[in-house]
Parts: sequence; C-alpha cells; structure tokens
Amino acid sequence: MKKDNFLFSFVVKRFGFLKTIPLLALIFDSWLKLWMFICKPEILDWLDEIEAEVLTWKGMSVVTHRYGGLQFDLHGTEIGHIHSNGIMDVLLTRQLKQELLEEGRVVHHHVFSQSGWISFYMISISDKEYAKALLLLAYHRKLKKYL
Repeated sequence: MKKDNFLFSFVVKRFGFLKTIPLLALIFDSWLKLWMFICKPEILDWLDEIEAEVLTWKGMSVVTHRYGGLQFDLHGTEIGHIHSNGIMDVLLTRQLKQELLEEGRVVHHHVFSQSGWISFYMISISDKEYAKALLLLAYHRKLKKYL
C-alpha cells in the first residue's frame, strides 16, 4: 500500500469517529483533493473520466458521498464511491468479493471488511480501467434487481 493510502487508512481507522461531526469528512476529502492536485494531479483526471463514463450508463447518477468524494448511484442506490485520493469502494456480493481478493488487485474495505464491500487503490493509469470494470460489475449486479 502506498504511503498516501496508508495515511488515509490510518486516519480512517484512528479518527473515523470524527466523521459524525457535520462537514468534517467533506473538509478532509477536500484536503485529499488538494493534496492530489499538488502531488498526483493525474488521479483527478482519472476521477473525471470515470465519472463521465459512469454517467453514460442507463439509470446512473453521481452525487457527493457523505464522507467526501464521488458516489455512484443506480436509481438512487449506491453501487460504489471514489475518495479524492483515488481509493474506490465498491459493493459486490461476498462471493465475487472473495474471487477478486484471490486475484490480489482489491482488498477488504477499509472499514467494512466482513461485508461485500471492497476497496481498490488507483495508483497507475491501468488502474483507471480496472476501476471502471469494478463499477461495471457492481452496476450489472444491481441492475439485475431492477429487471
């Protein structure tokens, strides 16, 4: 895990209780976005590209996640979100999560490790395409419930 992501995980685990303070999580995410703008601005471009593509999928919308970043909703129900430092969390089935964990590109969610949530850390340009593929998996999984 990269140093920037280690810091994010540390803050979430040690100071996560502070997220109940109104707007504090959004301020923290804004700080992350500023940090990325200074240190790794290409990640912000990747986030924009992912958002633009997801918005082309039928029934999808993008809103601000309650703890900062972009939240991807299918008919108002969250399928995943991306924090401003490139950490993406996606809701899958536990079976699919296990298969992806065995491949080694995703990890247990940084808070809800026993659920179907996974976390994926975007570090390189190729990770952008994998992030889109993960969101597409979650989209198709959730779309089946609406058909």
